[in-house]
Amino acid sequence: MIDLHTHTLNSDGTDTPAQLINKALARGIEVLAITDHDTISGWDEAIRHLRPPMQLVLGSEISCQTLEGISVHMLGLLFDPNFAPLAEVMQKTRENRYGRMEKILTRLNKAGYLITMHDVLQQLSEGATLGRPHLADALIAKGYVKDREEAFAQLLHNNSKFYVSHYSPTPEETVRLIKGAGGVAVIAHPFASLRGRTLPPEVFASLVEAGLDGIEIDHRDHSVAEREQLRGILTEYDLVATGSSDYHGTGKLNLLGEFTTRPDQWEKLEARAREQRVVTA
Repeated sequence: MIDLHTHTLNSDGTDTPAQLINKALARGIEVLAITDHDTISGWDEAIRHLRPPMQLVLGSEISCQTLEGISVHMLGLLFDPNFAPLAEVMQKTRENRYGRMEKILTRLNKAGYLITMHDVLQQLSEGATLGRPHLADALIAKGYVKDREEAFAQLLHNNSKFYVSHYSPTPEETVRLIKGAGGVAVIAHPFASLRGRTLPPEVFASLVEAGLDGIEIDHRDHSVAEREQLRGILTEYDLVATGSSDYHGTGKLNLLGEFTTRPDQWEKLEARAREQRVVTA
């Protein structure tokens, strides 16, 4: 099995990279991508704990935003971590998350949810990328909600009155940075309407022009109709189709390997990278 989208404690997952590797091996996953939000901080630990027969794909899920304010996530895989322009953008995005969190907390406090930044940071692992799931965990600890699913459904979704956007590059800029770093760019769950506003189909022309390599089609947040529409776009632009779990550990319902990428599609995607960067034990 091939799962190209997972998270660890280094962003908003609940497993260490070592735990994720062990769970993926037990699940029978042979190719695993670690794609924490806007960071590569889990790469070294994952490499140290890699065991045969697994192959490790190092990457990151990079936060983007269109000029219209639509949130987009771009999976960057197999890129050079020393490519300064991409590293600088990811660092700026991480730093901006703190100011954004303060604004969300102000809105929640006014509505009677008494959560402080200290409460949120207590849920954050050392060196991890701050995100709304950590706020969800603080809300759980305070007894306001029972789990992350409820927190996002009631309070933290993109259409919520508490939602605040944050600095992030445009999707086209992000694709160009990933390609500049020698990697491949796959847009994550682009039509997942339950997450908030989604991209209009005509946007894919500019993404392909920027160098987009693939579309994450098989994902639990895509309906059957949304997947079919994306397959049409995929065929039109000759892109690679991926399927992924978007696994976060106990924080979400997503299960490792619940959606996977076909081997022929993975081979096609890997061939688009500038260098062979898949890690083997």
